Amino acid sequence: MNPQSVIDLPTFEALQEAMGVDFLPELVQAYFEETPQLLSKLQAALVKQDCEAFRLAAHSIKSTSNSFGALQLGALAKELEMMGREARLEGASGKVDSLVKGYEVVHQTLEELSHG
Repeated sequence: MNPQSVIDLPTFEALQEAMGVDFLPELVQAYFEETPQLLSKLQAALVKQDCEAFRLAAHSIKSTSNSFGALQLGALAKELEMMGREARLEGASGKVDSLVKGYEVVHQTLEELSHG
């Protein structure tokens, strides 16, 4: 898969420039540790129909994903954030599944970019 279809390279390179090449792997590792926890919180909030917890988890995923240039993932997380804000979680399950699958692709791509 083409990394540019998953990660917006100018955004990623701007982050790399701002944070420094030495610090970027630490930042990527933190994203890899935090995001699965947030995805679990998102899934649990959906099961409990806890709109506020759902919104907060989606917001965090959106923000960090966008920072790394994972703009498609960020956009999907933003949709979920809005669903939580509007307290309308019906139909969110499929989007959450897509977010989880999308994160797996982003994870793999960031791994390649940060170690390549």
